Amino acid sequence: MQDIMPQTPPFTGQLNTSGYNKNLYQTKEEGYPGLFYHDNNLVSGSLEALIHHLVPTVDYYPDRTYIFTFLLSSRLFIHPYELMSKVCHLCMEQQRLSDPQADKVWIAPKIVQLLTEWTETFPYDFRDERMMRSLKELTHRLASGDEVSPDAKSVKKAVSQMSQGLIRRLTVLSQYEEALVKINATAAERLTALKAKPQASIQRDMLSICNDPFTVAQQLTHIELERLSYIGPEEFVQAFVRKDPLDNDKSCFSDHKKASNLEAYVEWFNRLSYLVATEICMPVKKKHRARVIEFFIDVARECFNIGNFNSLMAIISGMNMSPVSRLKKTWSKVKTAKFDILEHQMDPSSNFYNYRTALRGATQRSITANSSREKIVIPFFSLLIKDIYFLNEGCANRLQNGHINFEKFWELAKQVSEFMTWKKVECPFEKDRKILQYLLTAPAFNEDALYLASYESEGPENNMEKDRWKSLRCV
Repeated sequence: MQDIMPQTPPFTGQLNTSGYNKNLYQTKEEGYPGLFYHDNNLVSGSLEALIHHLVPTVDYYPDRTYIFTFLLSSRLFIHPYELMSKVCHLCMEQQRLSDPQADKVWIAPKIVQLLTEWTETFPYDFRDERMMRSLKELTHRLASGDEVSPDAKSVKKAVSQMSQGLIRRLTVLSQYEEALVKINATAAERLTALKAKPQASIQRDMLSICNDPFTVAQQLTHIELERLSYIGPEEFVQAFVRKDPLDNDKSCFSDHKKASNLEAYVEWFNRLSYLVATEICMPVKKKHRARVIEFFIDVARECFNIGNFNSLMAIISGMNMSPVSRLKKTWSKVKTAKFDILEHQMDPSSNFYNYRTALRGATQRSITANSSREKIVIPFFSLLIKDIYFLNEGCANRLQNGHINFEKFWELAKQVSEFMTWKKVECPFEKDRKILQYLLTAPAFNEDALYLASYESEGPENNMEKDRWKSLRCV
C-alpha cells in the first residue's frame, strides 16, 4: 500500500486543524458547493457536501484528520452503513467502474486507501452485515478492474491486506468479549461460594497473593491498557447519541450497538473500587485492616507514578466508601500522610485542577518518551467521558441553516484522538497470571455486604447505624 499512496502521518494526539487549509483543495471545493470556511478552516457544511469531501478524486485525497473527524461524527446524522453505501456510489462514479478503459488516471489506489483507514480506525462498524456487503462489493469491483493498469496488482494486494486486517480485528474483539463473559461468570461464582460458606472458605486476600505494591500496580496497568485498547473511538459518540431533528425521529443507533467496551471499562473501575473496599472490610483484626489500607495506598501511589490515573482513582474511591471511611479505629492505626497527598492530587475542586495538571505532565512525558513505560497515560476515564459529554451538550450539532457544525466536531475529534494515542501503548511490565486472575475474579461485595462486614469489624456507633445493621442481618 505504501507504494500506491503516501501514508498520512499517524495521530500525534492532537488533530492539527489549522493545517487543514482551504487552498490545498481548491479544485475539490469548486466542484462541490456547500462547505464553509473561516480562516482557512472548515467550519460547517451540508451532510451531502461533507460526504463528497470524503471521497477521493483523480487530483484529491482527503486530509487524514478530516477522514477521522467525519467518520467519527457523521454517525450522529447518518447510519455508518448508509454512509458506506453513499461513499461506494460516489467512488464508483469517480472510478467509472463500468468502463475502466475510459479512465486516464486510475484512482482505485486512493479509494482502497480511504477504505483501509476506515477499517483500521473504525473496525466495529463492519460488524454490521450491510457494511461488510458494501465493502465486499466495492473492493471486488476495484480488484477486478483494469488488468492492464500498472496499479492493478498493488490494488489487489492492498484489498487483500485490508480484508485480512479487518477480519483479524473483528476476531480478536469477539475473543475478548468471550473472555470477559467467562471472567465475569467466575467472579460471580466465587462471590456466591463465599456468601454460601463465609467461614468455611477463609477468604484469600490480596496480601496473601502478592504483598508487593509495585507488582500489583503493574498488573492493574495491564488490565487497564488491555481494556482501553478495545474501546472504539465511535463508542464515545454512541454514548451520547440523541435523535437528530432532521432524521425523522429515528436515532442513528436504534439498532443494537456494535460494541460495548466503554461500558465494560466503566464496570472494571467500579469492580476495582468495590474490591479494594472488600479487602479492607473483610479482615477480623484491626491491625490487619490497617495494613491492607496502607498497602493499597502504596499501590495507588505507584499507579500515580506509572501514569495509571484510572486505577489510582478507583482505589481512592474504594477507600472513601462509607463502609470503609467509618472504620475510625482502623484509620487511627494508619499513617495517612501519603493518602492525603494522593487525595489532594485527585481533589475534584476547580474542575479537578490538580489531576488535570498531573495528566498534562504525564501526556508531555509520553510525547517525549524514550521507553514504553514513560508512554503510559491512563486517564481517569469517568472524567474523560464527562468532558466529552459536556463538549457535546455545550454546542449544537447543526447550525440554524441546517448545516453540520464542523467546528464542534474538530474539537470532539481532538479529544478522542488523544485517547486513541494513549490506548495504543503496549504494557511494558511482565504479566503475573495469578495476580491478574485475583484482581479480575476475587469476590467484591456490593454496598450492603460491605456495610455488614464493616459493622462486624467495628460495631455501629449510633441509632441509624444500629437500625441499618439490624435490617441487613435480617436479609
